[in-house]
Amino acid sequence: MRIVTLPAPDDFEAWRDAARALAAAEVAPDDVVWQVGDTPADLFAVAAGGQAAAKTAPGATFSVPRGFVDLARSVVLADDPERFALLYALLVRLRRQSGILADQADPLVRRLEGLAKAVRRDIHKMRAFLRFREVATDEDDSRYVAWFEPDHHIVRANAAFFVNRFASMRWSILTPEVSLHWDGKALSEGPGASRADAPEGDPVEEVWKTYYASIFNPARLKVGAMLKEMPRKYWKNMPETALVGELIAGAQARESGMIEQARAVSGDNSVAAWQALREEAMGCTRCPLYKPATQTVFGEGPVDAAMMVVGEQPGDQEDLAGRPFVGPAGQVFDRAIAAAEIDRARLYVTNAVKHFKYEQRGKRRIHAKPGTGEIEACRWWIEQERLLVRPQMTVALGATAARSLLGRTVTISRERGRTIALPDGGAAWITVHPSYLLRLPDPAQKEDEFARFVEDLRGAKAALG
Repeated sequence: MRIVTLPAPDDFEAWRDAARALAAAEVAPDDVVWQVGDTPADLFAVAAGGQAAAKTAPGATFSVPRGFVDLARSVVLADDPERFALLYALLVRLRRQSGILADQADPLVRRLEGLAKAVRRDIHKMRAFLRFREVATDEDDSRYVAWFEPDHHIVRANAAFFVNRFASMRWSILTPEVSLHWDGKALSEGPGASRADAPEGDPVEEVWKTYYASIFNPARLKVGAMLKEMPRKYWKNMPETALVGELIAGAQARESGMIEQARAVSGDNSVAAWQALREEAMGCTRCPLYKPATQTVFGEGPVDAAMMVVGEQPGDQEDLAGRPFVGPAGQVFDRAIAAAEIDRARLYVTNAVKHFKYEQRGKRRIHAKPGTGEIEACRWWIEQERLLVRPQMTVALGATAARSLLGRTVTISRERGRTIALPDGGAAWITVHPSYLLRLPDPAQKEDEFARFVEDLRGAKAALG
């Protein structure tokens, strides 16, 4: 058993050097104990000198994909005691299976991606929710101090952002683990601090509160999404959050008034407009897919639905029935939304592509993935549906739906399960397509992935507020 002692919990370079040497020496992951500083290690573990970190031997270097390096840089910052061992285990496997990173169903890859996602989210929250407060000093110029409690070891990794953003200020960022100090020329570190070491407020906050209250838009308020993006634990650091409760309390009444006023002016003719749009789509020839298809499969559901669900395209049974999500994937979808306590009757359900694309194999019609041109040609219909329904949340099932919605190629594993703001003021939520679950050969994996799918749908529902 070998012990590797790293000097700091966020030291990627030290982990990389040790992992490279161990992998080159073909040391098994189970034969390595990782520790930070004076953290106690396995009492039965030994190494050269009893406590020596691995060192890279000449000629021990080897290449790994850039994606692994980026993943490791993020995961090292996670507050998970197993992160170094997990990364080393993946490194060893990567040398045998070069394509393992692309297997998002692999439990180890999925766990590490989850840690990296949590770290990136924590970095974003530090940048978004940290607030500097001015403090009195004996010197002529002002000094600003901020307090923040990160969930992960992200403070040093975030230092460059604050140096570049507030280069002309003299500031300190205090956290329980480490403190950063910028004097306008050089950055230095200090020991961790406590909340009592940070100031409570300054006169500028009253100006900020007035500005925040003036720009608050009740029509855009989604309490669930707000709490997901700005958890209550950060509120005590932000002056504007003292106003949130009062503003939320009056938002519903103000929003109702705005809606009634708009309807009085324009009239509520959205149902008639949707019927006209659907009739027009029945004769769509925007791409060649209409030729072999039985019919256009348009969306269905309440025209005032708060949630819209967008799939990829109709399948064989949908093409024959003329309705979305009635085949095998639709049955999985129905089970999932039932488990997520979502009423399908309150959803507007549609597809990114309105005609069935398939390959004929004997008497069977086998699904074929839509191409970029076909997605773009049909995107016009999705945009018209969204303009009429105006959903607060649009759930994209799979990469095709996500591309249609966002106008770009989307990696599901990176974008999955989070709120994405859309230009029209609504929000998107990306998850897998239920047909993905049908293709999984392992029953246990299929069950796990179904549970994840249900959790994604619950998250989308919660984000509605």
